[in-house]
Amino acid sequence: MHETIRVGEMSVTFLKTRHETGGAFDLFELTIPALARVPLPHLHRKYDETIFGVDGAVTWTLVDKPTEVRRGTTLFIPRGTPHFYANLTHTAARILCLQTPGLMGPEYYLEIAALFRDNRHPNLAGIGAIMSRYGVVPITQKEDLAPIQPER
Repeated sequence: MHETIRVGEMSVTFLKTRHETGGAFDLFELTIPALARVPLPHLHRKYDETIFGVDGAVTWTLVDKPTEVRRGTTLFIPRGTPHFYANLTHTAARILCLQTPGLMGPEYYLEIAALFRDNRHPNLAGIGAIMSRYGVVPITQKEDLAPIQPER
């Protein structure tokens, strides 16, 4: 297991990285505090994501359809699908996240975490710039929530 990365109030702990799997996948645990959410809706151009519920509940919204992920449930997010998530409960939640192929590794989360070190509410433009470098497309307009053709 790897060192836990604090990204604002959330924490990310990699179980396997793209470096260890020859780029086949990244697998990490994400702990999402009560009433927390990802700051920007987004989509992934070059990888799929599968979410496995471990503890608590997290609401994932794909395009405009909310789905609650709880212990023992899974959610598949195909590349090119706009999504975001929020813990709408008063209890922390944990999920496992499998990204295939593995393209981001801990480097992505370390860069994002650095924006939170000096400011609890970092510059969203800075987060967007990091996301873009890793093939994650921030969604800033409601009309951008339509799925796009993913890159292969």
